[in-house]
Amino acid sequence: MSFQPFDEMQKAVDIVNDSPHPVNKIAATIFGYDRQGRDFSISRTNYWPEIIEARLGMDTDIGDSSGTVHAETACLLDAPVTEKASLCVTDPICPNCAKNIAEAGIKTIYIDHKGFTKDFSARRGNAFSNMSMQICEKAGISVYQLWRKEQRLEPILHTDKTYQPAQDSPLEYERLYGVITRKSFADYVEKMRHRHRGRRFACAIGRDRVSGNVFSLAARSHPVIGYSMANDASLLRDSENKYNYMLEPMNRLIMGAARIGVKLVDGMIFCTNVPTSRELVNLIGAGITRLYIEHANKALDEAAILAKRTVTNARILDFINLEELQALATPIQPHEKPSDT
Repeated sequence: MSFQPFDEMQKAVDIVNDSPHPVNKIAATIFGYDRQGRDFSISRTNYWPEIIEARLGMDTDIGDSSGTVHAETACLLDAPVTEKASLCVTDPICPNCAKNIAEAGIKTIYIDHKGFTKDFSARRGNAFSNMSMQICEKAGISVYQLWRKEQRLEPILHTDKTYQPAQDSPLEYERLYGVITRKSFADYVEKMRHRHRGRRFACAIGRDRVSGNVFSLAARSHPVIGYSMANDASLLRDSENKYNYMLEPMNRLIMGAARIGVKLVDGMIFCTNVPTSRELVNLIGAGITRLYIEHANKALDEAAILAKRTVTNARILDFINLEELQALATPIQPHEKPSDT
């Protein structure tokens, strides 16, 4: 099947009013080919995950985040694989979604021209032009404005197809064989704790969405793809901006899994620190209800601690102390050096 971005954008436009958001109704369509070469096209709106809506309602914030999963991220979470796929969006993308899109390996974004005339777009226009587009450029993503009726495209950002973004800390993943038990997961976590000693990281077990093959996955906190601590230190230290260029471990893990077509297994996820508010919302959107944690009271900010308390008290997400997992693990052998990158 040959995709037409005008048709794919129309699919997003057709459902945008189904968004439960009372003001900012946004929709997106992701389309491409899975690992077997089969075409797929999935459309989603921004929405409150059912469990958040049922137990917290639409008016309760989770830390410093709303309880909504953004339309673009919803598409990434539900696609069979996201690497080299394309995305149509009714509105300009925010920097947080741009980071997710980049980490997920999207190659082309189409934005409906009407999205640029909305009040919501006007309020975050600088974030789109000054940050979202920088992220896309560094990641090698081409971005187009799209007119459906005229079937016209206008490049906002064109990237050479041969461009390969720099990656000095890609997702770590490995095919696993045999029966995966809590003990084998415990051993894997201890191995990763030794390798990434002193760093914020997350790891998990996941299953290929098509074949069912099992993988281990790990990611640490790092600038979004295309950026590095060595070359972009001053930019990364900018604390005055609402947004930043860092991707925290859990979002990197979720988007890295989407990139390779893997779904994380609930209850076989570990993180060193409390995820950020937005990471927690995305985790819940991915259907996760349980995860192991090492430092249950350590986070980037107080908002994350508040978010953890909110989802825990509402029985939406259960944080299990690392000690419960360590009791099952085989003691780590000292032959492997911790990561120094």
